[in-house]
Amino acid sequence: MEWFVGLGIAGLVLLLLSLVFDGILEGVFDGVLDGMFDGLLSLPVIAGFVSMLGFGGAIVLGTTELGVAGATATGAVAGVGAGWLTWRLSRALMRDQTDATPRGDDLVGSSGSVVTAIPAEGYGEVLVYLAGQPMKLAAKCSVPVARGTEVWVESALSATSVAVRPVER
Repeated sequence: MEWFVGLGIAGLVLLLLSLVFDGILEGVFDGVLDGMFDGLLSLPVIAGFVSMLGFGGAIVLGTTELGVAGATATGAVAGVGAGWLTWRLSRALMRDQTDATPRGDDLVGSSGSVVTAIPAEGYGEVLVYLAGQPMKLAAKCSVPVARGTEVWVESALSATSVAVRPVER
């Protein structure tokens, strides 16, 4: 039984290592297997198999009269099931798509208001809304702009600064 418990613990340790060294086995087999197993040789899948082989075998050995061979076979079946579930879950998580991260160019044409006055050819701060989220950015303008003035973003200067012009009314 100690061997089975040891395998179960080794599987849990392997699972912890897989959280730290994500995708290491895929990198080792990259180009060799060319997607043949499509993630079946990932560390989480192997960890799930090994831990269920160990713990399942220990449970069967301790609660039934099947012996080591029966415990190993039952643990292997449980391990295959745990590995398959891990593989399915990881595939589902990898397919989860998020929206593209907004870039500075996405701000062009947005309106905002001046938070800190902008001197001529100097920098101040503006509050701009992008996709409903407020963004406070450094802003530059060719003319002085007072606090509270509505502005349009003309271009992105960097990830945190924009060129603006006052809205004419």
